[in-house]
Amino acid sequence: MRAVLQRVKKASVSVNSDIVGQIDHGILILLGIHKSDSRQQADYLIDKCLGLRIFSDENQKMNLSLCEVGGGVLVVSQFTLYGDCSKGKRPSFTEAAAPGPGKELYDYFVAKIKESIPQAATGVFGAMMDVNLVNDGPVTFVLDAKAEATA
Repeated sequence: MRAVLQRVKKASVSVNSDIVGQIDHGILILLGIHKSDSRQQADYLIDKCLGLRIFSDENQKMNLSLCEVGGGVLVVSQFTLYGDCSKGKRPSFTEAAAPGPGKELYDYFVAKIKESIPQAATGVFGAMMDVNLVNDGPVTFVLDAKAEATA
């Protein structure tokens, strides 16, 4: 499981010009699910995303987590995070989870986030979406549950 985590001042996601999810201050998580991912990777990544100390304290040091600042979370599915561009000019997506298992794990991820964060919102799994954000910093991290869980 892979995530691009961005600290945002605000973010929203629209489908067919209708806003389906939005947050103010918090994090946008673009979530890619690998074909072999499990709930174990989801749990690890949720803990990492919610606990990562990427918000400024009173001394302007990145020392506070999302939970400590009371921010929101916007989760958007993005299978292209598992696009392989190493051969040719057309990406291969054979490592991304198939839609059925991918949606099941995405729904699990979102449900667990919502248990911890009252201001949680989502896009629509599998839909063409427009994502708008005001990046705060910018502060952006790429997290890979498999690589980090074994480190």
